[in-house]
Amino acid sequence: MDAEDQDALVRDADQPVEPPKGVINELLNVGQDDKLQGQMEEFLGPQAEYNEDEEERKYYRRKRLGVIKNVLAASVGAMIVYSVYMGLLQMQLILHYDMTYREVKYSNLGLEDIDRKMLMGINVTPIMGLLYTPVLIRFLGTKWMMFLASGIYALFVSTNYWERYYTLVPSAVAIGVAIVPLWASLGNYITRMAQQYYEYVNYKEDHVQEQKKLPKGACHKYIIVFQSVFYIVFHLSFVFAQFPMRFVLNGTLHDDEHVLYNVHSCGANISGVIPGFNTTVLKNLPRSMLLIHVESVLMGFAFLAMVIFLALCGAAYRPTEEIDLRSIGWGNIFQLPFKHLRDYRLRLLCPFFIYSGFEMLFAVTGFSLSYGVCVLGLRKLWLLIMVYGLSCSVFSSLSLCLLRLPRWVCLMGGAAVHAVLLVVLLVFSPPPKSPEYLGALLVISVLWGLGTALNKTGVSTLLGMLYAEEKERLDFVFTIYHWWQAIAIFIVYLWSHLPMRAKLSILLATLLVACCCYWVMERRLARKVPYRLPRIPRPRHKVNVQQNTSNVITSIMKGGPYRRRKHHDRRPQYACICFVWP
Repeated sequence: MDAEDQDALVRDADQPVEPPKGVINELLNVGQDDKLQGQMEEFLGPQAEYNEDEEERKYYRRKRLGVIKNVLAASVGAMIVYSVYMGLLQMQLILHYDMTYREVKYSNLGLEDIDRKMLMGINVTPIMGLLYTPVLIRFLGTKWMMFLASGIYALFVSTNYWERYYTLVPSAVAIGVAIVPLWASLGNYITRMAQQYYEYVNYKEDHVQEQKKLPKGACHKYIIVFQSVFYIVFHLSFVFAQFPMRFVLNGTLHDDEHVLYNVHSCGANISGVIPGFNTTVLKNLPRSMLLIHVESVLMGFAFLAMVIFLALCGAAYRPTEEIDLRSIGWGNIFQLPFKHLRDYRLRLLCPFFIYSGFEMLFAVTGFSLSYGVCVLGLRKLWLLIMVYGLSCSVFSSLSLCLLRLPRWVCLMGGAAVHAVLLVVLLVFSPPPKSPEYLGALLVISVLWGLGTALNKTGVSTLLGMLYAEEKERLDFVFTIYHWWQAIAIFIVYLWSHLPMRAKLSILLATLLVACCCYWVMERRLARKVPYRLPRIPRPRHKVNVQQNTSNVITSIMKGGPYRRRKHHDRRPQYACICFVWP
C-alpha cells in the first residue's frame, strides 16, 4: 500500500502543477501596465508637432471669420426683410388705389379706409418706441430681437392672403411696434461685431484678456468697415423691392395719357402728392392666382430672413455680459434712454437724426411721386427707385474714406449734395407727361442716393465711434437715433397735403440746423468740453439665501466683518441675521 502511494506521488510530481490564475494575471499585467504607461506618457506628453501659438492663432482666425459671417448674415437678413416689406406694400397700395379693383374684388370692404389706418399704424406707432425698445432688447437679447422683428414682418406678409380690417391693421400696428427695436438692434449688433473683431485680432493684449474697457479709438476702423458693408448690402433692398412692380404690375397699368389726364402741374408748383391723378390706373386686373403666387414667393423670402437671423447670426454679447445687462434693474433700463439725452453729443446730433428720417422718406414718396410719376407716369416708378437704391448701395462704399479722412467729411459731404439738390428742386417744375425729362430725373435720383448713402453710413459710423468703448450703452444710443427717425417719419406722414415748396423748405431748414449743431458738437469735442454720461448701476445678481446666510455665519464666527458679494461692494458691512422658517 505504501509503495502504491509512493508511485502515485512520483507520477503527480512528474506532471506540471497549474499555478493559481491570479498569480499568472498579475505577472502578465506587469508588462501590460508598463506598455500602457508608456503610451499614456507619449499621448499626454509634449508633442513635437504641436505648436500652441499656431493653434491659438488658428482659433482666433476662425473667430474672426465668424464675426465677418455674422455681419454679412445680419446685412443680408435686413435687406431681404425690407425688400419683401417695401415690395409688398408698394404693390398693395397701387392695387387698392385703383377704383375698379376695389369695386370688383372688395365692393363693400372699404379698402381706402383700411389703407389709411394701416399707414397710420405703421407711421404713428413707432413714436412710442423709446418707452419699450431698451427693455425688449435687454430682455430678449440683440440677436433674438432681430429674429422676432423679422417674424413680425413675415406676419404682415401672411395677412395679405386674407385682406380684411382685422388682419391688415393689427399686422401694420405690429410692424410699427417692431421698427425701432429692429433698427436699434441692427445698429447695436454691427457695432458689437466691430468690437469683437478687434478683440479677436488683439487677443494677446492685456486689456482684452482681462475684459477691460477698450482703448479710445481702438476699434474705429472696424466700425467704419462693418457699417459700410451693412449699408452696401441693405440699400439693395430698394432694388429688389421693385421686382413685383416691374414683373407683375407693370404690364397691367394704363399708359401715361390715361393716368395723367387731369394732371396740370408737377414738381415745386403742386400741393399734396399728385393733384388730379386718375383713380383708375389698371387697364386689366391681375389674376388672383398670380397675386397668390407672388405673395407666396415673398412669404418664402420672409421666412428665409428669419432663418438667416436665427441660424447664421451669432450672439452679440457673452452669456455673462447678457446677464449683467439685464441685472441692472428694469426700472433703470426704462429710464436710461431719457438720461442719455443729457449728453450734449446726442442732443446736438438729434437734428441730423430727424433729417435722416426726412430725406429717405422724401426720396421714395415725395420726389418719386410728385416729380417722377407726375412727369413720366406710373410705369417709370420702378426705374426711379431702382436707380436710387443702386446709387445708395454703390456710394455707401465712399464712407471707407473715413479710414484716412476726418469723420466730418462723410456727413458734411452728404449734406452739401442734398442742400444743392433741395435748392434745385425748389425751382424745378417740369410739365406733366414729359418723357424728355427722364435723364434729368435719373441724375437727381443718383445724386440723392449719393447724399443718402453718405448720411446713413456717416451717422451710424459716428455713433459707433463716439460710443465704441461703452458697449453697455450702445442699445440706448441707437434707440435714441432711430426713435428720432421715427418721429421724422411721422411728421412726413402728417405733411402729405402741404405744398411741395413748404416740404422742401422744411427739409432745407432742418439740414442747415443739423449742420450747425454738428459743427458745435465737433468744436466742443476739440476743446475737450466734458460731456455728461449717466451712471449705469452695477449688476444685481440673485444670491442663494441659504448660501448667503452660511457665509454670514462663517464670517461672524471668525470674528471678521461680513463683506457683501451681491453688489460687488468692498466696504465692510456688519450683518444682522434673521432666520425665517420655511
